[in-house]
Amino acid sequence: MSRVSTKNLALAAILTALVVILQFLGAFIKLGPFSISTVLIPIVVGSAICGVGIGAWLGFVFGVVVLLSGDAAAFLAVNVPGTIITVLLKGTLCGLAAGVVYRLLAKFSTYAAVAAAAVVCPIVNTGVFLLGCLLFFMPTVTEWAAAAGLGENVAQFMIVGLVGLNFLVEMGINIVLSPIIVRLLNARNK
Repeated sequence: MSRVSTKNLALAAILTALVVILQFLGAFIKLGPFSISTVLIPIVVGSAICGVGIGAWLGFVFGVVVLLSGDAAAFLAVNVPGTIITVLLKGTLCGLAAGVVYRLLAKFSTYAAVAAAAVVCPIVNTGVFLLGCLLFFMPTVTEWAAAAGLGENVAQFMIVGLVGLNFLVEMGINIVLSPIIVRLLNARNK
């Protein structure tokens, strides 16, 4: 069992607070029906600098705050256990995956490792969300697709209506900012 250094523990605490703040503030930045998760940036940064466990922790905190912020209200109204499972898993797994990808690639290039983690984090976050929709909310999502004028084309509604532009913006922000922040933090520690 590896021990977390005091320095990493302090950074993890700061990043945890940042996750909470960014998720609550991010609720005001909307694209379509969902808010943009700038909160993925501290998750990627924490995964890269503090490790896989801290990345998973930050993702879990992200999930808890999503549930508390009202961001998942439409899904909670349909299926409470399904919403809790989906939201906590998507957050925890996106932080875990970012940390694992970073760890695997960091021995070759820190920059490439952070960039890859910044790509993987929103992919896992969105992928688990879509799986949760399929498992727990399909009848409701089908109704939403019909109400949006897409009839039986539920897959198009899920990709375009639920995650499309939001996902692309989140990934773009992550790819640009996460490597810069990690580089600045690493340079400061030298």
